Amino acid sequence: MADMSVAVPDVPEEGFEAVFAVAGGLEQERWERAAARVLFEELGPVSAFPVIPGKRWGPGWWWSATTGRHVAQGSAAMVVQLMLLDRDPHVVAMAGRPVRVLWRDAQERGVVRSWVPQLFARYADGTGLLADCPGTPGAGGVAAQRAAAAVSEACARVGWVYRRLRAPDPVVVGNVRWLAGYRHPRFRGALEVEAAVMEAFADPRPLVEGVRAVGNPLVVLPVVYHALWARRLRAPLDRPLHGGVLVSPGLAWAGPVAGEGAGAGR
Repeated sequence: MADMSVAVPDVPEEGFEAVFAVAGGLEQERWERAAARVLFEELGPVSAFPVIPGKRWGPGWWWSATTGRHVAQGSAAMVVQLMLLDRDPHVVAMAGRPVRVLWRDAQERGVVRSWVPQLFARYADGTGLLADCPGTPGAGGVAAQRAAAAVSEACARVGWVYRRLRAPDPVVVGNVRWLAGYRHPRFRGALEVEAAVMEAFADPRPLVEGVRAVGNPLVVLPVVYHALWARRLRAPLDRPLHGGVLVSPGLAWAGPVAGEGAGAGR
């Protein structure tokens, strides 16, 4: 979001304020207090993602395999980052634009600046990430650079981080996008198929070889792709996925859990 200058008297000369959406409207409080008590991952956008005329991509939703809920998104670049965070085992929740950060400009006394980072991610240790997802490195110009410095300082005060996230290599993005198509728990498959897949790849072997060892590729491949998405299996994603790619065991798999299977949650 573009930097804005506004006259807000209840922003301290030094420090930061947070504005976020609650059931009754908008709420504002000191940044440190809000970061400690507010579950930003549970909130909707504090302001809507803009619709930019002439752009082929508009605001929408990303279904998160991590939470089983939708996350508001506003650009193709943001979807790439949501996709990557959704696959990060350290991330437990995400939200789109849940907080506006306010501060007074040190160079222009009395002027209040504000910025709404595009996304928030909560890590398993309770810390947070505020991030923007520029389509190009210089997107947003000077205003974005100034906001990045301010929001980085705000995050550092509470043990969080702010990042301007850049997409990785296009091959990695393409592979993760393909696997994301199988992120829903329904692709985990029947319990016996999943168990057979994990056994087939207990030792590294080419993807197609392991799939054929289990059975019908139309049934087995979605289970393999879901396991690769969930990191229960792993393969090099810096090269295009193909039948000869080497697939290995990934994160520890303790076996199927009673009640899990096609259509069940993880």
